[in-house]
Formats: sequence, C-alpha cells, structure tokens
Amino acid sequence: MELRFELKKLHLKETFSIAYGNYNHRHALLIELSLQNCKGYGESVAIDYYQIDLQDFVLKLKEFQHQIEAQKIIHPKEFFKFLLSLKLHSFLLSALDCAYWDLFGKLEDKSFLELNQLPTDNLVESSITISIGDIENQINKIQKSEWTRFKVKCKGLNKNNVEKLLQLNKNIALDSNASFTDEDCIWLQENNEIQKFSYLEQPRPIDNYKVLQKEGFANWMADEDCQNIDSLEELIPYYKSINIKLMKCGGLTPALEMIKRARVLNYKIMIGCMTESTVGISAGCLLTGLADFVDLDGANLISNDYATGNFVENGKIILSGKPGLGIDLR
Repeated sequence: MELRFELKKLHLKETFSIAYGNYNHRHALLIELSLQNCKGYGESVAIDYYQIDLQDFVLKLKEFQHQIEAQKIIHPKEFFKFLLSLKLHSFLLSALDCAYWDLFGKLEDKSFLELNQLPTDNLVESSITISIGDIENQINKIQKSEWTRFKVKCKGLNKNNVEKLLQLNKNIALDSNASFTDEDCIWLQENNEIQKFSYLEQPRPIDNYKVLQKEGFANWMADEDCQNIDSLEELIPYYKSINIKLMKCGGLTPALEMIKRARVLNYKIMIGCMTESTVGISAGCLLTGLADFVDLDGANLISNDYATGNFVENGKIILSGKPGLGIDLR
C-alpha cells in the first residue's frame, strides 16, 4: 500500500460568516492510499476553532508513513485499530480511516453501503447554511433558494429576527455557534413557538450546557459539546439531538458505533460537516440513511471542488453507487 498526501486550498464562493469569525477559504489535507491501481481518498480541513495545524499532520504522516504502508489489506475495522495505536488527532484519523474504506471497497468492488448493509431509502434532505448577516438579506437568500431546508447562523439572540424567521413557514434550524447566553436559552426553551425550528445547534460555549432542558420546547443539538461516543451519556439530560461529523469523531468507523449507541440512548442524529470538498462530503453522504437531519452542504459552498463522488444537489443526497466511498479526483 502506498500513502500520498497533498495540501489544498478550498476557496469559498462567498465570505462565510459565523459567530467565531469570517472566512474566504479553508486549507485542506488530501490523503491518498493506493494499491493495484485502486486509490482511496480522505480529507482533513484546518478549522480555527479546533486549532488544527495541517503542517503538524504532514509531519505525523511522514513519521508513520512506513508503518502505514507496511500494513496488509485487512478489514477497515481492523485497520482502524492499527490507526488508533498511532494516537493521531481525530481529524487526521478520520482522513486515513475514510481513505482506507474507499481503497478497501474499490479493491473488493463493493460500496461502503454494501459492506455495511446500510439503508438508502427515503434519505433526509440536507440543509444549506445561511451565514451571519442582516436578517433581510438572510431571508432573501432563503426565499430565493431552491433548497428546502436551511441552517441560519446567528451571533447572539435577536428575538425580532427569530419571529421573522418563524413567519417564513420554512424548515429552518438556528446555529448560534455558542453565542447564546443562559438567559437566551431559558427564553428559547420556554417559548412554545420555538419548537417550529427543526433544531437549535450548540447554543452555549463547550461544557456550559447545564442550563439546557431537554424537555423544553427547543430541540437542542450538541455540536462542539459532542465530540465522540464518550460524550453521549453525560449529555442525555440536556440535548435531544447530536451532530456527528466524521472529523470530530475520527472517521466512518467510529461514526457507525456512535450512531448505534446514540440510537440506544434515544438521540436524534444529524450527519454534519465542516467546509469540505466532495472527498469529505462523499463519505458523510453514505451515513445519511441512518440520520434524522443532514447538513452536508460543505462542498456546495466552495468554488474549486477537486473531487467527484456522492453529492448534494439542492438538498437532495445523490449517491453514486460506486465501489468504496465513490470518490474520484477531477
């Protein structure tokens, strides 16, 4: 097996504004695992909030390249055990796990869906993200869009804006990226109208969720508070829903286990993403048959996507049916 990697720059179609800051591009690390003319791909993206340094990842890959390339072709779940022994950051772990699933499926001529017997009926549509801006501009984007589900970013709580969004009678979620106060959360979860929002994502800074009441009117969804399977038990009294992102939890292998456990604990599940190319989105799309909500618009927000595979078109999940994760480079 051969390992290659390359740094990329993803350009956003327009400035992406969230409570954490404004962005015009994201840096990405593309990973390729190859054998017998088959190539598998995975991706990691530099996200400021998580203090990701892709140069550190490159050094790690160089350090462990020989060990990775020396691995025999085994089942991806066994390969993941080997990856865990390297003690890698979850973002890098995810890229390697996804690349190996893609390679393994192509070698076996079977799709990830077939290998894991995953459902593909009645896939939930993805939301499109509406970044922070003047409320009238946000509403205008929603009304002009061909998408049917929306995730509206906000910084702090503006009750008038909440009212205007609810009056649209659209499928809308709110994401404050941890910018709501305790008082905001209490008002939201005690307000009957708030249940019209499909969910309210990560309302408070990480580990400040004790004010949230799962039984209130708000469908609170944990993002940064829910990093991996170990987070699930602690969050039960506070959150109804969780956002599973492959890079957060370490890839497709741990995501499958996390989904299984979350179902036992009666969570609603969203498959989410960072700003990613189709390399990352193609992997996420394969889990949407297990989800209640989907937010996989990452590749739709960039202007220089360098891959093809499973994708999202006006919210609809389009599965290629190809072996592995279905990823090819353009």
